Amino acid sequence: MRQDITYVPLGERPLRRLPQLLLGLALYGFSLAVLVRAALGATPWSVLCEGLERHIALSFGTISALVGVLVLLAWIPLKQRPTLGTFANIAVLAVSSDLGLALVPAHLGLPARAGLLLGGVLLNGLAVAVYVGARFGPGPRDGLMTGLSAVTGRSLRRIRTLIEVAVLGAGWLLGGTVGIGTVLYALAVGPVTQFFLPRFAYVRISPRTDGPQRPPQLSPARGTRRPAA
Repeated sequence: MRQDITYVPLGERPLRRLPQLLLGLALYGFSLAVLVRAALGATPWSVLCEGLERHIALSFGTISALVGVLVLLAWIPLKQRPTLGTFANIAVLAVSSDLGLALVPAHLGLPARAGLLLGGVLLNGLAVAVYVGARFGPGPRDGLMTGLSAVTGRSLRRIRTLIEVAVLGAGWLLGGTVGIGTVLYALAVGPVTQFFLPRFAYVRISPRTDGPQRPPQLSPARGTRRPAA
């Protein structure tokens, strides 16, 4: 069953949806840190942040936030409108990824790193399902994808592929880690997200009714209308 993950206004059940958004983003940022610590290849955008971190005296999370802001500026000519989810994506990912890097040790053995890789991919797919399922709108990178698709008329799949390849290439040239983990992430995160999404996608509540309304009936004696019982 295909899930509806289009934007839902903030005012609709915020106490139900906001915690889900924040938890999902926190888990997503932490999963990025886990994949970085695995040192077997990270997501394309993480590879870019890793590469920039080698040349800029800022933390991984801070660089991620700055990249998010720059991507958000690219929304302007694309006539995309940010939402609460867009800004939360930038802020929460920056904090949670830096926290994850502080908590997860570096320079582990290969078996531990392989475990981190598998766990990071699973956690990332789960996190995407949680925060996307809250339906607060796209993050900066997803909005760039949908905006370019709308402007160019190209499919989302093609635009996403071009963006990811360009970002991955830039990150690799800057010194980011590209490896088997990058390939595994590209192949596995979609199915993992699809598996979890039905369990977390917010379903809008239909307006309540008092039951089906019966049409007025004609009185057999006088031929006049009388209200339904």
